Amino acid sequence: MQRVAGSLIVASAVIVTACSAKDAKPDTTTPAQAAAPAAPASKASFDPATHVAVIHAKDYAFDAPDSVSAGWTTFHFLNDGPSLHHAALVRLDSGKTIADLEADVKAHPDGPPPPWAVSVGGPNAADPGGSTDATFNLSEGNYVFLCFVDAPDKVPHFTKGMVRPLKVVASTTPAPEPTADVTVTLADYSFAVAGKLTAGKHTIKIVNKGPQEHELELARIAPGKTTKDFLDWIYKPEGPPPGNALGGIAGAANGSTAYVTVDLQPGNYSFLCFIPDAKDHKPHLAHGMIKDFKVQ
Repeated sequence: MQRVAGSLIVASAVIVTACSAKDAKPDTTTPAQAAAPAAPASKASFDPATHVAVIHAKDYAFDAPDSVSAGWTTFHFLNDGPSLHHAALVRLDSGKTIADLEADVKAHPDGPPPPWAVSVGGPNAADPGGSTDATFNLSEGNYVFLCFVDAPDKVPHFTKGMVRPLKVVASTTPAPEPTADVTVTLADYSFAVAGKLTAGKHTIKIVNKGPQEHELELARIAPGKTTKDFLDWIYKPEGPPPGNALGGIAGAANGSTAYVTVDLQPGNYSFLCFIPDAKDHKPHLAHGMIKDFKVQ
Protein backbone atom coordinates (compact mmCIF):
# COMPACT_ATOMS: atom_id res chain seq x y z
CA MET A 1 0.00 0.00 0.00
CA GLN A 2 3.03 2.27 0.24
CA ARG A 3 2.76 3.23 -3.42
CA VAL A 4 -0.81 4.46 -2.89
CA ALA A 5 -0.02 7.24 -0.44
CA GLY A 6 0.25 10.73 -1.89
CA SER A 7 -1.38 9.93 -5.22
CA LEU A 8 -4.74 8.33 -4.48
CA ILE A 9 -6.43 11.69 -4.72
CA VAL A 10 -5.90 11.42 -8.46
CA ALA A 11 -7.25 7.87 -8.50
CA SER A 12 -10.30 8.98 -6.51
CA ALA A 13 -10.89 11.82 -8.94
CA VAL A 14 -10.84 9.33 -11.81
CA ILE A 15 -13.56 7.23 -10.15
CA VAL A 16 -15.65 10.23 -9.11
CA THR A 17 -15.44 11.67 -12.62
CA ALA A 18 -16.44 8.35 -14.15
CA CYS A 19 -19.39 7.97 -11.78
CA SER A 20 -20.52 11.56 -12.39
CA ALA A 21 -20.43 11.04 -16.13
CA LYS A 22 -22.45 7.84 -15.79
CA ASP A 23 -25.11 9.48 -13.63
CA ALA A 24 -25.31 12.77 -15.52
CA LYS A 25 -28.64 13.60 -17.23
CA PRO A 26 -28.70 14.84 -20.84
CA ASP A 27 -29.05 18.58 -21.44
CA THR A 28 -32.46 18.91 -23.09
CA THR A 29 -31.87 22.57 -23.95
CA THR A 30 -29.39 21.73 -26.71
CA PRO A 31 -29.96 19.88 -29.97
CA ALA A 32 -29.53 16.12 -29.81
CA GLN A 33 -26.15 14.92 -30.97
CA ALA A 34 -25.36 11.80 -32.93
CA ALA A 35 -25.17 8.73 -30.72
CA ALA A 36 -21.70 7.78 -29.57
CA PRO A 37 -20.33 4.42 -30.72
CA ALA A 38 -21.35 1.59 -28.44
CA ALA A 39 -18.73 0.50 -25.92
CA PRO A 40 -17.12 -2.85 -26.74
CA ALA A 41 -18.61 -5.82 -24.95
CA SER A 42 -16.86 -6.74 -21.70
CA LYS A 43 -14.56 -9.75 -21.78
CA ALA A 44 -14.38 -9.91 -18.00
CA SER A 45 -16.14 -12.67 -16.09
CA PHE A 46 -16.45 -14.50 -12.79
CA ASP A 47 -17.43 -18.16 -12.51
CA PRO A 48 -18.82 -18.89 -9.02
CA ALA A 49 -18.44 -22.62 -9.64
CA THR A 50 -14.69 -22.49 -10.24
CA HIS A 51 -14.03 -19.21 -8.35
CA VAL A 52 -12.05 -17.89 -11.33
CA ALA A 53 -12.28 -14.21 -12.28
CA VAL A 54 -11.03 -13.05 -15.69
CA ILE A 55 -9.50 -9.56 -15.85
CA HIS A 56 -8.26 -7.74 -18.95
CA ALA A 57 -5.91 -4.73 -18.82
CA LYS A 58 -5.05 -2.19 -21.50
CA ASP A 59 -3.61 1.31 -21.77
CA TYR A 60 -5.19 2.58 -19.44
CA ALA A 61 -8.16 0.71 -18.02
CA PHE A 62 -9.28 -2.54 -16.42
CA ASP A 63 -12.07 -4.72 -17.78
CA ALA A 64 -12.99 -6.66 -14.64
CA PRO A 65 -16.10 -8.15 -13.02
CA ASP A 66 -18.00 -5.90 -10.63
CA SER A 67 -18.01 -8.56 -7.92
CA VAL A 68 -16.54 -11.91 -6.94
CA SER A 69 -17.33 -14.28 -4.09
CA ALA A 70 -15.34 -14.50 -0.87
CA GLY A 71 -12.76 -17.18 -0.15
CA TRP A 72 -9.98 -18.52 -2.34
CA THR A 73 -10.39 -16.72 -5.67
CA THR A 74 -8.17 -17.08 -8.72
CA PHE A 75 -7.60 -14.07 -10.97
CA HIS A 76 -6.75 -14.89 -14.59
CA PHE A 77 -5.11 -11.66 -15.70
CA LEU A 78 -4.56 -10.88 -19.39
CA ASN A 79 -2.55 -7.89 -20.58
CA ASP A 80 -4.13 -6.63 -23.80
CA GLY A 81 -2.15 -3.39 -23.88
CA PRO A 82 1.22 -2.50 -25.41
CA SER A 83 2.69 -1.69 -21.97
CA LEU A 84 3.39 -3.63 -18.78
CA HIS A 85 0.40 -3.73 -16.40
CA HIS A 86 -0.66 -5.43 -13.20
CA ALA A 87 -3.81 -5.42 -11.04
CA ALA A 88 -2.79 -4.54 -7.48
CA LEU A 89 -5.69 -5.17 -5.11
CA VAL A 90 -6.36 -3.03 -2.01
CA ARG A 91 -9.06 -3.87 0.55
CA LEU A 92 -10.93 -0.98 2.19
CA ASP A 93 -11.85 -2.18 5.70
CA SER A 94 -14.32 -0.80 8.28
CA GLY A 95 -16.89 0.03 5.60
CA LYS A 96 -14.56 2.58 4.02
CA THR A 97 -14.78 3.70 0.40
CA ILE A 98 -12.62 5.41 -2.19
CA ALA A 99 -14.06 8.73 -0.97
CA ASP A 100 -12.83 7.95 2.56
CA LEU A 101 -9.40 7.15 1.21
CA GLU A 102 -9.32 10.43 -0.69
CA ALA A 103 -10.29 12.34 2.46
CA ASP A 104 -7.59 10.61 4.52
CA VAL A 105 -4.88 11.40 1.97
CA LYS A 106 -5.97 15.05 1.88
CA ALA A 107 -5.92 15.24 5.68
CA HIS A 108 -2.56 13.45 6.06
CA PRO A 109 -0.66 14.06 2.79
CA ASP A 110 2.70 13.10 4.28
CA GLY A 111 1.48 10.37 6.63
CA PRO A 112 1.37 6.60 6.22
CA PRO A 113 -1.61 4.93 4.55
CA PRO A 114 -4.60 4.44 6.86
CA PRO A 115 -4.73 1.06 8.62
CA TRP A 116 -8.04 0.23 6.94
CA ALA A 117 -6.46 0.32 3.44
CA VAL A 118 -4.78 -3.07 3.16
CA SER A 119 -2.74 -4.38 0.24
CA VAL A 120 -3.82 -7.95 -0.44
CA GLY A 121 -1.84 -8.70 -3.59
CA GLY A 122 -3.47 -9.11 -6.98
CA PRO A 123 -1.94 -10.56 -10.15
CA ASN A 124 1.43 -8.97 -10.93
CA ALA A 125 2.78 -7.59 -14.20
CA ALA A 126 2.63 -9.68 -17.34
CA ASP A 127 4.15 -8.90 -20.73
CA PRO A 128 1.98 -7.24 -23.38
CA GLY A 129 -0.04 -10.11 -24.81
CA GLY A 130 0.79 -12.25 -21.78
CA SER A 131 -1.21 -13.59 -18.86
CA THR A 132 -0.78 -14.78 -15.29
CA ASP A 133 -2.85 -16.63 -12.67
CA ALA A 134 -2.81 -15.73 -8.98
CA THR A 135 -5.03 -16.92 -6.11
CA PHE A 136 -5.95 -14.99 -2.94
CA ASN A 137 -8.16 -15.60 0.09
CA LEU A 138 -10.61 -12.68 0.01
CA SER A 139 -12.91 -11.55 2.81
CA GLU A 140 -16.20 -9.81 2.10
CA GLY A 141 -15.99 -6.09 1.54
CA ASN A 142 -14.96 -3.25 -0.74
CA TYR A 143 -11.78 -3.42 -2.79
CA VAL A 144 -10.11 -1.47 -5.56
CA PHE A 145 -7.82 -2.53 -8.40
CA LEU A 146 -4.98 -0.13 -9.26
CA CYS A 147 -2.04 -0.29 -11.64
CA PHE A 148 1.06 1.18 -10.00
CA VAL A 149 3.36 0.42 -12.93
CA ASP A 150 5.12 3.67 -13.83
CA ALA A 151 7.63 2.57 -16.44
CA PRO A 152 9.01 4.09 -18.54
CA ASP A 153 7.71 7.65 -17.93
CA LYS A 154 7.57 7.53 -14.09
CA VAL A 155 3.82 8.25 -14.12
CA PRO A 156 1.77 5.56 -12.31
CA HIS A 157 -0.86 4.10 -14.62
CA PHE A 158 -3.65 4.54 -12.05
CA THR A 159 -3.27 8.32 -12.49
CA LYS A 160 -4.14 7.71 -16.15
CA GLY A 161 -7.36 5.88 -15.34
CA MET A 162 -6.31 2.36 -14.32
CA VAL A 163 -8.59 2.19 -11.27
CA ARG A 164 -11.50 -0.19 -10.81
CA PRO A 165 -13.66 -0.93 -7.73
CA LEU A 166 -14.46 -4.54 -6.80
CA LYS A 167 -17.06 -5.90 -4.40
CA VAL A 168 -16.43 -9.22 -2.63
CA VAL A 169 -19.66 -10.91 -1.54
CA ALA A 170 -20.49 -13.97 0.55
CA SER A 171 -19.98 -17.39 -1.01
CA THR A 172 -22.17 -20.44 -0.41
CA THR A 173 -19.62 -22.83 -1.91
CA PRO A 174 -16.10 -21.61 -1.01
CA ALA A 175 -13.20 -23.01 -2.99
CA PRO A 176 -10.48 -25.07 -1.26
CA GLU A 177 -7.05 -23.63 -0.64
CA PRO A 178 -4.63 -24.56 -3.47
CA THR A 179 -1.95 -27.19 -2.93
CA ALA A 180 1.60 -26.01 -3.62
CA ASP A 181 4.77 -27.91 -4.47
CA VAL A 182 7.07 -24.89 -3.89
CA THR A 183 6.97 -22.20 -1.18
CA VAL A 184 8.59 -18.78 -1.45
CA THR A 185 8.84 -16.73 1.75
CA LEU A 186 9.25 -12.96 1.43
CA ALA A 187 11.15 -10.95 4.04
CA ASP A 188 13.08 -7.69 4.42
CA TYR A 189 14.89 -8.17 1.96
CA SER A 190 14.95 -11.67 0.55
CA PHE A 191 13.17 -14.50 -1.23
CA ALA A 192 13.60 -17.89 0.48
CA VAL A 193 12.64 -20.87 -1.69
CA ALA A 194 11.58 -24.25 -0.29
CA GLY A 195 11.22 -26.87 -3.01
CA LYS A 196 12.73 -27.20 -6.44
CA LEU A 197 11.83 -24.99 -9.39
CA THR A 198 12.25 -27.33 -12.33
CA ALA A 199 10.99 -27.18 -15.91
CA GLY A 200 7.24 -27.70 -16.08
CA LYS A 201 4.15 -26.62 -14.15
CA HIS A 202 4.28 -25.54 -10.51
CA THR A 203 1.94 -24.05 -7.94
CA ILE A 204 3.95 -21.67 -5.77
CA LYS A 205 2.80 -20.65 -2.30
CA ILE A 206 3.96 -17.10 -1.48
CA VAL A 207 4.07 -16.00 2.16
CA ASN A 208 5.05 -12.49 3.25
CA LYS A 209 6.78 -12.49 6.64
CA GLY A 210 7.78 -8.85 6.11
CA PRO A 211 7.39 -6.84 8.20
CA GLN A 212 7.01 -4.54 5.19
CA GLU A 213 4.73 -4.95 2.20
CA HIS A 214 6.38 -7.02 -0.55
CA GLU A 215 5.65 -8.33 -4.02
CA LEU A 216 6.97 -11.12 -6.20
CA GLU A 217 7.53 -10.44 -9.88
CA LEU A 218 8.78 -13.40 -11.88
CA ALA A 219 11.03 -12.51 -14.82
CA ARG A 220 12.54 -14.82 -17.42
CA ILE A 221 15.93 -13.50 -18.54
CA ALA A 222 16.84 -13.85 -22.21
CA PRO A 223 19.89 -15.98 -23.14
CA GLY A 224 23.10 -13.99 -22.84
CA LYS A 225 21.39 -11.25 -20.81
CA THR A 226 21.37 -10.44 -17.09
CA THR A 227 18.79 -9.31 -14.57
CA LYS A 228 20.40 -5.86 -14.66
CA ASP A 229 19.86 -5.75 -18.43
CA PHE A 230 16.19 -6.56 -17.87
CA LEU A 231 15.75 -3.88 -15.19
CA ASP A 232 17.55 -1.27 -17.27
CA TRP A 233 15.24 -2.03 -20.21
CA ILE A 234 12.08 -1.71 -18.11
CA TYR A 235 12.92 1.90 -17.29
CA LYS A 236 14.37 2.72 -20.70
CA PRO A 237 12.94 0.33 -23.30
CA GLU A 238 15.23 0.45 -26.31
CA GLY A 239 15.55 -2.47 -28.68
CA PRO A 240 14.23 -5.99 -28.07
CA PRO A 241 13.40 -6.77 -24.42
CA PRO A 242 16.17 -8.77 -22.67
CA GLY A 243 13.58 -10.80 -20.80
CA ASN A 244 9.91 -11.35 -20.08
CA ALA A 245 7.58 -10.38 -17.23
CA LEU A 246 5.66 -13.52 -16.27
CA GLY A 247 3.50 -12.26 -13.39
CA GLY A 248 3.43 -13.21 -9.72
CA ILE A 249 1.72 -11.28 -6.91
CA ALA A 250 1.52 -7.51 -6.53
CA GLY A 251 2.23 -5.80 -3.19
CA ALA A 252 0.83 -7.72 -0.22
CA ALA A 253 0.90 -6.86 3.48
CA ASN A 254 2.78 -8.73 6.18
CA GLY A 255 1.18 -12.06 7.05
CA SER A 256 -0.47 -12.56 3.66
CA THR A 257 -0.52 -15.83 1.72
CA ALA A 258 -1.14 -16.22 -2.01
CA TYR A 259 -0.55 -18.75 -4.78
CA VAL A 260 0.63 -18.45 -8.38
CA THR A 261 0.72 -21.10 -11.08
CA VAL A 262 3.61 -21.12 -13.54
CA ASP A 263 4.84 -23.25 -16.44
CA LEU A 264 8.62 -22.86 -16.48
CA GLN A 265 10.84 -23.52 -19.47
CA PRO A 266 14.57 -24.19 -19.13
CA GLY A 267 16.50 -20.95 -18.69
CA ASN A 268 17.46 -18.16 -16.29
CA TYR A 269 14.89 -16.45 -14.07
CA SER A 270 14.66 -13.87 -11.32
CA PHE A 271 12.28 -12.97 -8.48
CA LEU A 272 12.05 -9.19 -8.02
CA CYS A 273 10.44 -6.78 -5.54
CA PHE A 274 9.89 -3.21 -6.76
CA ILE A 275 8.04 -1.99 -3.63
CA PRO A 276 9.63 1.23 -2.27
CA ASP A 277 11.20 0.92 1.15
CA ALA A 278 9.48 2.54 4.12
CA LYS A 279 12.69 4.31 5.19
CA ASP A 280 14.48 5.51 2.08
CA HIS A 281 11.83 4.88 -0.63
CA LYS A 282 14.29 2.96 -2.78
CA PRO A 283 12.84 -0.19 -4.37
CA HIS A 284 13.43 -3.29 -2.28
CA LEU A 285 15.48 -4.79 -5.09
CA ALA A 286 18.02 -2.00 -4.43
CA HIS A 287 18.31 -3.48 -0.92
CA GLY A 288 19.09 -6.89 -2.35
CA MET A 289 15.57 -8.29 -2.83
CA ILE A 290 16.47 -10.08 -6.05
CA LYS A 291 16.80 -13.84 -6.41
CA ASP A 292 18.29 -15.24 -9.60
CA PHE A 293 17.79 -18.93 -10.34
CA LYS A 294 18.25 -21.38 -13.16
CA VAL A 295 15.66 -23.88 -14.40
CA GLN A 296 17.07 -27.05 -15.90
